[in-house]
Amino acid sequence: MNSSPPDPIRLEGFAPQDLYQKREKIFTRYVGGFFQRLRFYSGWPLLVGYFGIPWLMWDERQAVLFDLTARQFHLFHLTMWPQDFWLLGWLLMIAAFGLFTVTAIVGRLWCGYTCPQTIWTAIFMWAEQITEGSRHQRIRLDKAKLSWNKIWRRTAKHLLWFGVAALTGIAFVGYFVPIRDLYASMFGFEVPGWETFWILLFTFGTYVNAGWLREQVCLYMCPYARFQSAMVDKDTLIVSYDDARGEQRGSRKKTAKPSGLGDCIDCQLCVQVCPTGIDIRDGLQYECIGCAHCIDACNQVMGVMNYSPGLIRYATQHEMAGGVTHWLRAKSVGYGLVCAGMVVAFGIAILARSEFAFDILRERGELYRTDVSGLVFNDYQLKLMNKSQRVQSYNVSVQTPKFITMAQPLVLELPAGDIDNISLQLYSSEPGYGNVSVDLSVCKTNTQECVVETTTFFRPIPTS
Repeated sequence: MNSSPPDPIRLEGFAPQDLYQKREKIFTRYVGGFFQRLRFYSGWPLLVGYFGIPWLMWDERQAVLFDLTARQFHLFHLTMWPQDFWLLGWLLMIAAFGLFTVTAIVGRLWCGYTCPQTIWTAIFMWAEQITEGSRHQRIRLDKAKLSWNKIWRRTAKHLLWFGVAALTGIAFVGYFVPIRDLYASMFGFEVPGWETFWILLFTFGTYVNAGWLREQVCLYMCPYARFQSAMVDKDTLIVSYDDARGEQRGSRKKTAKPSGLGDCIDCQLCVQVCPTGIDIRDGLQYECIGCAHCIDACNQVMGVMNYSPGLIRYATQHEMAGGVTHWLRAKSVGYGLVCAGMVVAFGIAILARSEFAFDILRERGELYRTDVSGLVFNDYQLKLMNKSQRVQSYNVSVQTPKFITMAQPLVLELPAGDIDNISLQLYSSEPGYGNVSVDLSVCKTNTQECVVETTTFFRPIPTS
């Protein structure tokens, strides 16, 4: 069987197209400017937060810790339990609608300024620049034959990549395992197996995604690049090239502008600085992540040529066509209202969330017992959970009906984040037949915050 790739497709009037074309490596050129400083100042707080938050302490424990073993998620003064996972789903929906709102108004600013893939790729590109040099030096080094210069530069680059990736993996695991204990076990070469596995996995993932795949993650792996078209319209702020002003393109001297040419001198800098390798002059493309590298590069060229900046700029399609941008429209207002409503409701749910919970379960065995005086007894298991981060005292009582009584008063004290199972006995102080519903109340003794659960009290069935 012939396994070789098919011949390139040949159509009359078109150049041959190779369906198995190799990925063309992108060598980006460094460019400064206003938007790159903005990306720097927006990216560093996120990096500091990612690596620094696990080291914060709160009440003698890690402030943010997702303790899977104990099934407790600690977020500063909040402790979330598996019963609270619906709040996590709610939070994810808020994040999704927030992203929809931002995209409908200002396009892919999330991708260009705050996406982890963008930030970590920028760090890896920086490591590439300080070890292998400028864009032209990297291109020459890539084409050069193997030599000592190439070996040590590539080795230094990959060591920096691996170091950043390893720190990223350790920090990530530090959100699930106390990071101080994790580092202590690492220095003692006593890291448990699962922690080692996850550190290596996220180190490898960061190294590959930010070092090797880069724009491939944005173009082919991230679904956001595909469904953004459902949110972007002609009133969305995007990176735009002013065709009316820039065309026709052509090189020229600084002192004179030939007639018939626009402001674009066709220097290709906008292409050379693009991390996804596109030419923004071809119009709106799904590959554009809105990072504004091309805007800063073009503005610098316009300054050298003594032209007005803004040949490439953030603008809407309506603005570029000479129309008026409608910022308040059904899509943006709708997304914003839904997101705001969900945030308010989420805040109310957090504030109204009880710091304890309990379940009332019947003991296995006989449904009821009677004594010589005719009293009917039922046995239960009370499962009480202290969801707060401090010792709490609770009072257990029967609310209704009045003739169902506890065998003895019950006051419980639970340590922070503890669960306890307590045997509970109820009896009926009045004669009667048939089952009745019982409302059992558990209240915090210091605030009188109460939670009520309903169970069934079994009594003898009358005989005919």
